Amino acid sequence: MIETVTRKRIEILADTAQVKRVTQAIDKAGITGWTVTPVTSGKGRDGVWREERVMGTDKAFVLTIAPEDKAMALAEDLAPILGSHGLLLTMWDIQVIRGERF
Repeated sequence: MIETVTRKRIEILADTAQVKRVTQAIDKAGITGWTVTPVTSGKGRDGVWREERVMGTDKAFVLTIAPEDKAMALAEDLAPILGSHGLLLTMWDIQVIRGERF
């Protein structure tokens, strides 16, 4: 039987101008990896939005997986800019195979 380990999946939606700050925080928390994907459109409480490179408000999705202690360290580091920079951070428990990689 395959053994799994519980980790936190963390997703952060941010303006692309903030991606470097987010990935630096991930590295600072000691999390071993991350993935950045461009986001072209979406809808939130303020309505529909689309990618806007001219205004510099295009968005990216940053995904990482970490043990709970490192996930919480990341959340604490990013907490001061969540509201002021319009970041959306979600995390939940997942099961991973080869947990030592995360």
